[in-house]
This record gives sequence, C-alpha cells and structure tokens, in this order.
Amino acid sequence: MLATVANTTTPDTESSQFILPDLINDCHYPVRQNPHYDAAYHASVQWLMDVAQLVEPEIRGYIDMDANGLGVVCYPDADAFHLQVCSDFLNWIFVIDDWMESGVVDARKVHETCISVFRDPINFDTERVDGKMCKSFFSRFKETAGPGCTQRFIDASELYFAAVAKQVDDCAKGHVYDIGSYIALRRHMGAMRLFFNLIEFAARIDLPDEVVSHPVVKALEDATNDHVCWHNDILSYNKEQSRGHAPWENIVPVIMYERGLDLQGAMDYAGQMCKDAIQRFDSNRAMLPSWGEEVDRQVAIYIEGLQHWIAGSLRWHFDCARYAVSPDRIIKLLPKRPYKCGA
Repeated sequence: MLATVANTTTPDTESSQFILPDLINDCHYPVRQNPHYDAAYHASVQWLMDVAQLVEPEIRGYIDMDANGLGVVCYPDADAFHLQVCSDFLNWIFVIDDWMESGVVDARKVHETCISVFRDPINFDTERVDGKMCKSFFSRFKETAGPGCTQRFIDASELYFAAVAKQVDDCAKGHVYDIGSYIALRRHMGAMRLFFNLIEFAARIDLPDEVVSHPVVKALEDATNDHVCWHNDILSYNKEQSRGHAPWENIVPVIMYERGLDLQGAMDYAGQMCKDAIQRFDSNRAMLPSWGEEVDRQVAIYIEGLQHWIAGSLRWHFDCARYAVSPDRIIKLLPKRPYKCGA
C-alpha cells in the first residue's frame, strides 16, 4: 500500500551514531572464494575501460568497489570464462544503476536498448554505451546458457527495469512505501533474479520450468533476495542518507516511518528481518521435493548458489570500500544533505 505525503521527514534521526546488527554472526553459511580472482579482476578493469569507456576519476570508484570480488564469492565454482561474464554483468549493473539514479542516462532508453540487445545480441546494433556493455556480456552469456535460463534472464530484466521506472514515478509523485509494498518492489529493483539466472549459467545447468515455478523454490529465492537486499540497505544507509537519497529507497527509513521507531530501533528491526530470512531459507530447503536424480543434482547446485549469494554478498559488503563498514559495527552518521528525489 502506498501513501502520499507532503513532508518526507522520518522519525527522529538526531543521534550521531548507530550500531549495525550483527549480520555476520547471524549468518552461519560459509564463504568460499573462486580461484580465478586475479585474472578476472584484471580483465574486469580492462572491460570497464574498453567497453564501459570509464576514465579517471569515475573508474577509480568502480575499481575500488571491486564488483569482481562480489562475483568471486557468489560464484565460487565458476570456471574462468563464466566468472568473467558474471563479473562483467555485475560491473554493468552497478554502473547502469548509478547512471540511471543520477540522471546521466534516461532509464527508459536504457530499458529499450538493453532488452533489444538481450533479444538479439548479435544482430541488434547500437551506439549507446549501455547497449554496447550489454552486447559484450550477453553475447558471451548466450554461448553456453540454456534456453530456459536465457528466457528467465530476459524476463527478469523486464521486471528490473519496470521496478526502477515505478520507483522513479512514485518518488516524483511523493509516494512513500509501507514495509510490504517496499519489499515487493525491492525484490525486482535489486536485480537479484538476474543474479540467480547467473547461478545456472555459471554452473552450466538449465532448470526445468516445474522446478523454477515450484512454491518452495520460489520461497528460497525470496528469502535470498530479501536478505541480500536488506543487508545492502542496512550497510548502505549511512552513505545514502548523507547523499540526499530519497528516504523511501531503503528499508531502514521505511521501517522508521511505518513502525514509529528511531534509527537504532529500525536498524535492530531490519537485522531481525535478515535473521528471519535465513530461517525461512533453512526451513524451505528442508521441504524441497524430489524431481529425480539428475534434476535433483541441478537443484542442489542452484540452492547452494543461493546460499553463496547470502553469505558471499554479506562478506563482500563488509570488505567493500563502497560501504566503509567499521569492524566494530559502530557507525558515525555522515553529514546529511537535504532529500532530493532522484539525487
């Protein structure tokens, strides 16, 4: 449910600091690292220069962020070729998300161009940089991705761009989200379903429709999606509030608004939501049915890939320069810029 408000302030945030939830200790899954890290890292930097055409100082932020490092812990069993495609896609999603958010590119044009590329990466031609980035990684993706995986990637892309457009429209109209409506939108806006398709791609599997449509598999995906998006919101909150991002683009102020909590209370609440997501994941994994030996083997790989995304993304966020998380979990609030839609 959406509400429209004239005043976009949230409950009192005057404290100078807050304590992060103990997300690392609340997550009992191991973190593994892909052995092809070094080669993929250097190739990713070169890709940002050659295909994304980034130069200093813009490229420095993406090099320091190291999206390849996220791929290394989320796809630890991928071979060098598949890891590189995953890393290039991760770089693309961070770059394009930043460009759309800052207004450097028109989100509608990006949507139109990239979906055209995904439907025909060989024959569709474009001079747009975002489109060339798509052609670069998706033409390699299609070399080994199965037909089901490929179609799911395209479908998830449509949902991602639609969610971005909706968020921009809601912001312009002054709409704010309750927790339920925010979660529903965030599940697509975070592009996680695209990352899940890369689990299949990296493992050279193509799950049958009866598997991907099964309620237990969807529940496992939702639990993973929620945890990754929420721990991202928690760990990026300080940076976002300091840069004047819309307060309704993050689960923490959404909780503050709906529950009437202060910042620390909302952080604790969001941390409990993350713990609950892991419990949902474990409970649903225990209920997985059987589809036969070969399909069960593929399903086990896919579910382990979801687990890698929970633990790997969490670890990467704590190590990543983009989020600057203090080891003691005590975060001093950065000076706050005024809220501006689309800032």
